[in-house]
Amino acid sequence: MKKENITKFDDIRPLTNDEVREAIEELIANEDFERAFRYIKPDLEWGAFSQLMRTFRTKEEFKAVLAYDVVMMVARNTTFSLTISGRSRLPEGHIPCTFISNHRDIVLDAAFLNVMLYDVGYGMTQVAIGDNLLISPWIEKLVRLNNSFIVKRGVSGRQQLEASALLSAYIHHTIKETGESVWIAQREGRAKDSDDKTQNSILKMLNMGGNKDIVSNLMELNIVPVAISYESDPCDFLKAKEFQQKRDNAGFVKSKRDDLLNMETGILNNKGRVHFTIGSPINPQLARLDKQTDKNELYSLIATIIDKEIYKHYRFYPCNYVAYDMLTNSGRFSSNYGLKEKRQFETYLQGQLDKIVFPGKDEAYLRTKILEMYANPLKNHWANEAGT
Repeated sequence: MKKENITKFDDIRPLTNDEVREAIEELIANEDFERAFRYIKPDLEWGAFSQLMRTFRTKEEFKAVLAYDVVMMVARNTTFSLTISGRSRLPEGHIPCTFISNHRDIVLDAAFLNVMLYDVGYGMTQVAIGDNLLISPWIEKLVRLNNSFIVKRGVSGRQQLEASALLSAYIHHTIKETGESVWIAQREGRAKDSDDKTQNSILKMLNMGGNKDIVSNLMELNIVPVAISYESDPCDFLKAKEFQQKRDNAGFVKSKRDDLLNMETGILNNKGRVHFTIGSPINPQLARLDKQTDKNELYSLIATIIDKEIYKHYRFYPCNYVAYDMLTNSGRFSSNYGLKEKRQFETYLQGQLDKIVFPGKDEAYLRTKILEMYANPLKNHWANEAGT
């Protein structure tokens, strides 16, 4: 990548390999960085760790050794299994793709996908991360070292338009010139009720970096949907609490501390079985669209194509079926679980509700919101199946 080609992306791009050594020295000297790593790995010997860090000369070495090991350690400690399917649908010849997925965990969705793509020999992606999560300068340094690029949030008007145009240009540059794949969520932030829907605004942003029509611009990005399925969401009680806070106070906004708590809870707590399914690349479907269609309608059609591919490939667990039946007071899916599994989920649900402590707690509402989180993927899957 030529330096003159990336200067305009300096505010959002990952580090270059020329910047790796300096970044590592800054991280090693940062007490908060050390404290964070000791939190994840209490038996860490800092001297040996610092020595290991200094051996990395490139982002690729850092990702393939340290980042990979940390993510796999998290997977071993907090998941029953971490699996991937649909590898045969990956484009042949390692063509760079834009992986678009539903969004469950702030940090781990992209991290888990990357280690599994690495294991199957496809290579890790560059990852889009919102600047609202870069709570400290060392966190920004770390994510850029880990080949992430920054999505500017919290700006408005003309600044938002300029930020979106720059982000789109960077993604197009990465796919077409750098030759690396990219991961981005289908919406800004997590779908806290797990009712996953691709936002038209994401597609509009992706289009901005092209110089052709909408369909052609998006086809150049080789979009591949990915369905993410967590058996348990450690943050479900935090998401439910936020739903009530927003219900009771229309102006409620999460604090940086809230974001940090969500990140810590998602990383460190049990997720049960976790599965990723690679969907089919959508270019064949995009090629059949009428390019003369009204722009907004066209974006909606493309969003629906992505959504259907995700809905089709969810993986379900007993908790999804139990939650649906509890939410609807029915036994529609009773053949998919036993009494033991139902009781286990009821116990889990009550345990998560008990973690929510704040004035005016509406337990009935909170219970419904958590049930929706586990039932909505199933509802969308079956609605999609009925419509095909």
